[in-house]
Amino acid sequence: MCCEPAPLSWKGVNVSAGSRGAVSNPSSQNNAFMLPGVEEVKRRSIRGGVIAVCAQGAKLVLQTATTMLLARMLTAEDFGLQGMSAVLIGFVALFKEAGLASATIQRREVTEEQISTLFWVNVAVGAILSMLTVILAPVVVGFYGEPRLYWITVVSGVSFVFSGLAAQHQALIMRKMRFVTLAKIDLVSLTVSSAVGVALAWLDWHYWALVAMAIAGSIISAAGVWLALPWVPGRPRRRCGAESMLHFGWIATCTDIVVFVAWNCDNILLGRFWGADALGLYGRACQLATLPIKQLNAALSGVAFSALSRIQDDADRVAKSFLRGYFLLLSLTIPIIITYPLFAEEIIRVVLGPKWMEVAPIFTLLAPTALVFAVANPLSLLVMSTGRVKRAFSIAATTTPLVIVGILLGLGHGPKGVALGYSLAMVLLIIPITAWSKHGTRITWGNLWRATKLPLLSGLLAGVVGLVVKITLSDVLAPLPYLLIGIVVVFGVYAWALLIALGQKNLYAELLTEMFRRPER
Repeated sequence: MCCEPAPLSWKGVNVSAGSRGAVSNPSSQNNAFMLPGVEEVKRRSIRGGVIAVCAQGAKLVLQTATTMLLARMLTAEDFGLQGMSAVLIGFVALFKEAGLASATIQRREVTEEQISTLFWVNVAVGAILSMLTVILAPVVVGFYGEPRLYWITVVSGVSFVFSGLAAQHQALIMRKMRFVTLAKIDLVSLTVSSAVGVALAWLDWHYWALVAMAIAGSIISAAGVWLALPWVPGRPRRRCGAESMLHFGWIATCTDIVVFVAWNCDNILLGRFWGADALGLYGRACQLATLPIKQLNAALSGVAFSALSRIQDDADRVAKSFLRGYFLLLSLTIPIIITYPLFAEEIIRVVLGPKWMEVAPIFTLLAPTALVFAVANPLSLLVMSTGRVKRAFSIAATTTPLVIVGILLGLGHGPKGVALGYSLAMVLLIIPITAWSKHGTRITWGNLWRATKLPLLSGLLAGVVGLVVKITLSDVLAPLPYLLIGIVVVFGVYAWALLIALGQKNLYAELLTEMFRRPER
């Protein structure tokens, strides 16, 4: 992995111990957090994107290994209990940054006073949310009829304190486009938290292993961003120009709330009407189906959001940069999703173990949802990075009812019915979401088709070949070698079709060249 470019200087900011964020040069206060230039943005975006994908690949391997170990030491009920509590924790977590981290990244110019004010707002919000989980814990117990959820919920709320302390530091690191730093922090945090979870599961802590794993991750992440960026905030101030950023953050949070309802209605209803075991099965299927997609989106979304925010006033450049990134993301995502329906049973048997085979049909039915996530998530970045936060809220508020209807229609058939209803609703929504997201930009339907057709055609060919492998070898080999051969064949055919047959190898060669190119002095 290449070394990270040296961070830009913090003009006018004395970040030595005990400085309390003092500004040494008042005339430069409004430029306290200088941004890289346009060409540097391009270079860091490409380089950061490649490195972030590699880091997320490592995280995927680590998370998969952790899942394999935990699935063999814990029960569906353990995962279901943690999943029940996670619904409330996930909802409350929507407020932990109050959209202020996004506001910091998206804003073209910020000052020391603004960021210090937002920092203390985030700290206060984190403390309030931690106390709120204590108040709401009895509600969770009453809703699910499960007394064990009380302390699971209360203890899980501790993580909000550390999230509040880390929010602005993490946003500033991302604003500076120091993606390697963030990748290192993520890997260390995941490694430590996974070790904690596996160790406690081995010691028969049951569902507490999952709770401890989540809390350990938040503590390590907070410590990592403070060590990487030893900036000490000043005191909060009124009328420092942070009001518009608070407004942006509020609307962004409202959008997250609506999206959360759509994305978690399935877990809420399954847990309430079908119990912990059913939710545990469905939760494992969801995790496996969406984990690689979330990892890739996480790898590129931070890079894309920072980069598009820097060039948001240049519509042509935004369109060109977005479409290029969109093509790259889809080209990495599609071959992964192809393997879901082809090798569902083998994936479940190898990753989770034989006792989890009921997850396989649920996992297969969630494949369309994973594909829609891959297509739609980058569009939300386009909307938010260009400052159209009200439109993002409108899209979420309009599409959420259809998702809920799909889930309700399938609820009577248990986890499989919910998975089918969820996927059908998502497939129906992708066209209106795309149309609304691109409206007012320089992106056309023709642009989007050109960005998607090559990965789709390559995926179609790889899927056909994978089906031949499935028919030929499914009854011949053991699950592990059969799965490995199938994945290698699908990915190999896909790569040949995309890079060689359809002539895209030069694009990836250019990206690698740009990644290693030294900046001009």
